[in-house]
Amino acid sequence: MNLKIYIILFGILLLPFQKMAPVVSLQNTTCEMLVNPMGIDVVKPRFAWHIISAERNVMQTAYQILVSSTKEKLDANEGDLWDSGKVKEETSIHVKYDGKPLQSRLRAYWKVKTWTTAGESEWSATNTFSMGLLFYKDWPKGWIGFDRAFAGDNIKTDSRLSARYYRKEFNSTKQIKHATASIIGLGLYELFINGKKVGNDVLAPTATDYTKNVKYNTFDVTEHIKTGKNAIGTILGNGRFFAMRQNEKPYKIKTFGFPKMLMNLHIVYTDGSTANIDTDDSWKGTANGPIRANNEYDGEEYDATKEFVGWNNIGFDDTKWQKAEFVQEPSGVIEAQMNENMKVMNTLKPVSIKKLSGGIYILDMGQNMVGWLQIKAKGLKGKQIKLRFAESLQDNGELFTANLRNAKCTDLYTLKGSGLETWEPTFVYRGFRYVELSGYAYQPKIDDFVGKMVYDNIKTVGTFETSDALTNQIFKNAWWGIAGNYKGIPIDCPQRNERQPWLGDRGAVAYGESFVFDNGRFYAKWLQDIRNSQKEDGAIPDVAPAFWRYYSDNMTWPGAMLLVAEMLYKQTGDVSAIKENYPAMKKWLAYMQNRYMKDYILTKDSYGDWCMPPITVEFGIGKSADKKYPSELLSTAYYYHFTQLMIQFAKASGNDADIKIYETLGNNIKDAFNAKYYNEKGYYATNLLTDNIIPLYFGMVAKNNVEKVFKNITYTVEITNKGHLSNGLVGIQWLMRCLNDYGRPDLAYTVATKKTYPSWGYMVDNGATTIWELWNGNTADPKMNSQNHVMMLGDLLIWYYENLAGIKSADAAFKKITMKPEMINGLNTVNASYNSVYGLIKSNYNNTATQFTWKISVPANTTAMVYLPFAKGDEITEEIKNIKDLKMIKNENGRAIYEIGSGDYSFVVKKK
Repeated sequence: MNLKIYIILFGILLLPFQKMAPVVSLQNTTCEMLVNPMGIDVVKPRFAWHIISAERNVMQTAYQILVSSTKEKLDANEGDLWDSGKVKEETSIHVKYDGKPLQSRLRAYWKVKTWTTAGESEWSATNTFSMGLLFYKDWPKGWIGFDRAFAGDNIKTDSRLSARYYRKEFNSTKQIKHATASIIGLGLYELFINGKKVGNDVLAPTATDYTKNVKYNTFDVTEHIKTGKNAIGTILGNGRFFAMRQNEKPYKIKTFGFPKMLMNLHIVYTDGSTANIDTDDSWKGTANGPIRANNEYDGEEYDATKEFVGWNNIGFDDTKWQKAEFVQEPSGVIEAQMNENMKVMNTLKPVSIKKLSGGIYILDMGQNMVGWLQIKAKGLKGKQIKLRFAESLQDNGELFTANLRNAKCTDLYTLKGSGLETWEPTFVYRGFRYVELSGYAYQPKIDDFVGKMVYDNIKTVGTFETSDALTNQIFKNAWWGIAGNYKGIPIDCPQRNERQPWLGDRGAVAYGESFVFDNGRFYAKWLQDIRNSQKEDGAIPDVAPAFWRYYSDNMTWPGAMLLVAEMLYKQTGDVSAIKENYPAMKKWLAYMQNRYMKDYILTKDSYGDWCMPPITVEFGIGKSADKKYPSELLSTAYYYHFTQLMIQFAKASGNDADIKIYETLGNNIKDAFNAKYYNEKGYYATNLLTDNIIPLYFGMVAKNNVEKVFKNITYTVEITNKGHLSNGLVGIQWLMRCLNDYGRPDLAYTVATKKTYPSWGYMVDNGATTIWELWNGNTADPKMNSQNHVMMLGDLLIWYYENLAGIKSADAAFKKITMKPEMINGLNTVNASYNSVYGLIKSNYNNTATQFTWKISVPANTTAMVYLPFAKGDEITEEIKNIKDLKMIKNENGRAIYEIGSGDYSFVVKKK
């Protein structure tokens, strides 16, 4: 026999005995929705993973998780902490640990494998998590700080306070196995060991109401510690702890004291012994360092002539430093920070630099951004470089700062005179596009500057692009605005003397944001802030954390708690968002009902449809938008909507006894609402657009009146407004979905692509690179006129993804996906993706007069209902499978509906 043929035949015979490469792999493994988190305080953490396969119709049938106390045990498949065994379930998100009790400082190693309809996966890569300090007693006995002002500070008028520097040297005499640093530095901190910064976080930790809770961060510092002498250094900035305008309105503005710190450095040696380096009065400290002032509103002053060379390394002479002092601890509960810190997420080069008179230069970053500017400069010792920041320019080319109010937004850098010096601030940020430069003895160059964009370290999980350039630019503006206003809390704006986490701004906007950013931990933390801000009587503030004491009692601002909880559950499947907040939501609704409900009408509102557009742009010139028009109609409609959400929440959280209560209350409210506000001509109250949209979208309109009400809505938009919106903050949260869901996606698109006032396109056409606070942001009174606010996005991003791209969760967490893109004349292509908790969903279509082509991706362990545009005589094909082999549900309303499993698909509809 020919030798070659023999070898081939022999190879074929061996095939059944060879191990085939698995067609399923596991990626994006997380613990508590974080990658290899350190210092968590969740005693039963939850695991998740993405199943990756090129096969179609892949569903998980079982999983197994191993959690071990050492990597060696995990490698040997010994789950000494937890071996789940083979669990026959589809669940691949939020799988709760169910092993031995997890102790403080424990380091755990874990992996997972799955069985699927396409076969068994290999074990995932090794993952880790560590436990934080779970008990109060685990922490050092004392906080350190200086509870007083020093020379150069001005705390009576400007909240001007220098940064505090602390250091300690210690010996490590044995071979180190691993070392962990746990730190609470309030308001903000930077941590160094042996001269090197620990981690790449900035502006840490995340802000809270420090009377309720304080957050600690944990770092693996094994590589930082060496045998022998070591040095720890920290810098403390003000942040929100030493408040920015604490003496301006003390009845309104909360402040918490002077900066302070609590830290534990825990070292485990290879012989099993341990050592702790704790904050105590053996540390040394000073306030006479180079950061002379740091205030979130006003900026940072840095005097390089006062730098301490080697202050955070061993051998530094700290004899002139003071002994650190024990100080009172904050009253808030110590908790692990389970949301990401901020970091420098992007860098920008300026696009131009122009010289004005008097030695002043204007730097243009080309983009309204949030963060700070890094500079390179040279000059004589003691000379000062001044940087002033603004979002826009006046007609004469100078900075426009009127909309900053009394926020100085100014950095000062004093040169040390040692050649080319590089500097950037440490404890401040601001929103800006333009920078005024002064103090230069020469003409600075563009290459001397780098813009550092700063926001929470969360991934962008969504992409969106269409054939319409304006739509693409609006989406880009939204991305920049949303990202820049993530500051551990969702601030309203990043530039003026406000920067507060207003609840009303994020009701529906948070939902839209979730398609773009992986913000699950961010908003879970914010729900805790809201919960912590609730008063004993049930009241919830308009700002949370309640840095400003605004408890005005209304439905639309505090109600964001329910809307955000709904979003988290719907988008991520995290039922804890419901369970943890259900008692607070129930308490608040009871409070509002008992105080303000009369004959089932909620009689208390504060803001009405906040910041409605003036009738014309000319009419709004120079006028303030800071005006309130309370509306009982809105407050009552929102109360009804919240009863319907509470019915859903009660089912999800096991509070079944409440279901009937909210059903009855909701029905009574709806009846009273319609009796008081409905006009038989088909509109509510005075026929304002928002007043009609809200009850219709909330399901309050009687079935026989729906058509009339929607006709009035479309008449207002199409005829009265000539294709424009006329909503403020409340109405804009529901406008696009209302128009779309009741049959006019074309009109929604008309509104979304207008370039004339009022519209998102008008902002773009007038130079906006983010989203304005006001529809007439180029002409209104500057005192309340931020050029970087996200509240007016409303439900636009939701509509982009769910209705234009056709990416929508049919239940919780995209386990079942609805893919039904709207066919809009004039919009030929949409290409979008969303990385859900199960994996990547893609929708990419091209629509022409003769053919509709649609490429989609459905992640493993999910299914999708796909709605293809279809008319009689059209021909549908799919790239890989005969279309007859796919599960067709029905033809309905111009759609051919198929149910498909996971995988990549390419559909073509050839039109007759």
